[in-house]
Amino acid sequence: MKKYMLMGILLIISLAVHAQGPPITSDKPIMLSGGSVIVKTLTEIRNTDYGTYMRVPLMVHYLPTSSSLVAVHLPMVFRNILGDVAQTSGLGDIDLMTKYQFYRKDGTGKTFRMVAKTIQTLPTGRDWNVMDISTGDYASYLGIVAGYESIKYGISNELGYRLVPGTEDDELRYKLGFGLPLLKPTYPVKQINLYFEYNTNWAVETNDLNIFYAQGIQYAKGRLTVEAAIQTPLIQTVAEEQKRNYSVFLGTRYVF
Repeated sequence: MKKYMLMGILLIISLAVHAQGPPITSDKPIMLSGGSVIVKTLTEIRNTDYGTYMRVPLMVHYLPTSSSLVAVHLPMVFRNILGDVAQTSGLGDIDLMTKYQFYRKDGTGKTFRMVAKTIQTLPTGRDWNVMDISTGDYASYLGIVAGYESIKYGISNELGYRLVPGTEDDELRYKLGFGLPLLKPTYPVKQINLYFEYNTNWAVETNDLNIFYAQGIQYAKGRLTVEAAIQTPLIQTVAEEQKRNYSVFLGTRYVF
């Protein structure tokens, strides 16, 4: 009897840990159970001195097993350039993503995991030359995501390389995120999380560098999560037309 009680307690703790949802502008290696389907969106509204860009993706994730994931991201993109009366819109670059969790070490109320991740970006979008919005170029990304999570806080790291053949846009990317749950763990899930996230993109051929900071908040209840973040540049040694003033992220996610 005590054995089953202990298993139940550990299960509830595990679910509470997983309630600390994924970072808003980056990723984490925590995965759900096999057979899960996640439908989500994360709209980015990017403000620049030249106008405003918006990317609205429909993202469908499927977990064949508890250690593997396949996904497709179908984005609509919008552009409103200053001085241009007409707003341009259309299909953006489609992403195909796979993830595989190759390391996992669990403890009571805590876990450390590592995931290999690849993203293939198809050149279905407009040729706007706006990174992560729409470029019309094929790209291949390979990275490693490592993260530690407990009932008190979470830390995620991601290091990867993005190859864009035929261009000078190859990038080394690093992301660092900290998550802080504000409520005590409960089941069913009810949690408010604060996120503090840093994104670094270094163009290896042109030596351009972008470092961004994002402050976000996330509310999770049951299978539904809603989130918002504001991202601002810390360092931008890039061409003037590539510089950003800020981005606003708005997202939702539902687990089936």
